[in-house]
Amino acid sequence: MNSVITSPHTLFTNNVTRMMLLVIGALIPGIAAHVYFFGYGILINSTLCIVTALLCEATMLKLRDRPLWPFLTDGSAVVTALLIAVGLPSLFPWWLAVVATAFAIIIAKHLYGGLGNNPFNPAMIGYVLLLIAFPKDMTLWLSPQADGAALDFVSTLQFNLLGQLPSLANFDALTMATPLDTIKTELGTGLNVAQIVATHPHLSDAVFGKGWDMINLLFLLGGLLLLYKRVITWRIPVSMLVTIAAFASLAYVSNSDIHTNPLFHLFGGATMVGAFFIATDPVTASTTPRGQLIYGCGIGIFTYLIRSYGSYPDGVAFAVLLMNLAAPTIDYYTRPRVFGHQPGKTS
Repeated sequence: MNSVITSPHTLFTNNVTRMMLLVIGALIPGIAAHVYFFGYGILINSTLCIVTALLCEATMLKLRDRPLWPFLTDGSAVVTALLIAVGLPSLFPWWLAVVATAFAIIIAKHLYGGLGNNPFNPAMIGYVLLLIAFPKDMTLWLSPQADGAALDFVSTLQFNLLGQLPSLANFDALTMATPLDTIKTELGTGLNVAQIVATHPHLSDAVFGKGWDMINLLFLLGGLLLLYKRVITWRIPVSMLVTIAAFASLAYVSNSDIHTNPLFHLFGGATMVGAFFIATDPVTASTTPRGQLIYGCGIGIFTYLIRSYGSYPDGVAFAVLLMNLAAPTIDYYTRPRVFGHQPGKTS
């Protein structure tokens, strides 16, 4: 007699490890562009963050009496580490990368019970910690170089570990503010956007700024791969990007002297990595179809408002955390109607 296995009979190939490996693979093109335009710092930061994430993950699992191997190999800690690393400047003190990653894994993840229980995106918690507590160190970006890194690997490592540059290197000549930061700062001096772009070569020779538009384009392509592989759904990234574009367009049409064009917002800062790799976190994002649209729109609104009127040049991290806070309520009020249930009817 043949036994029949009970439903469901559909076999699913998705699991956490496969999803995380796809996310890591989709991040690689953008990371490679980072190396080309801004030097080897992202590789150093990524290594520090990954090692720290795995050590903290193992320690917390041991303290919580959980098995090590399944959780260490699921890839979630590595993804958190990489998402922190892509937002760090090339010239960045090693210990700050360690602190941010440890805080993300220990406090934002395991304090709430580990993967699947954290209400806030751990990577964004770690990143925001650095933005608030160490704002000066978060501005040490190398000037974009068309022919590769401004500093070689050894010189970059020497600065990150020891805080020292080669004797002939001029720190001010090597570093610069990000395009978002440049625009915000210069607008405060009374210049208009056209004047700012004309006086800053790294803004005038590309859609958004040398290097940044290419990095965002490659993160966009990586995000499309995740959509194709059904790792994420379209609702959150599309609603976020459309909202940012809509607000930026209205502002640009109303006064182009103090507002940049929509492409500036779409291909600058952390827009694309935020839309496809951060906002779509299945644990902390909204889960209902209508809720995901509202959730993505909320992130887009907060991102634009913080960029344009807040104290920080980019608002993706803060916007994601604010909407993480709202996600349970959004899900509650956007629950799909139960099949066969009629509104107003009681059983």
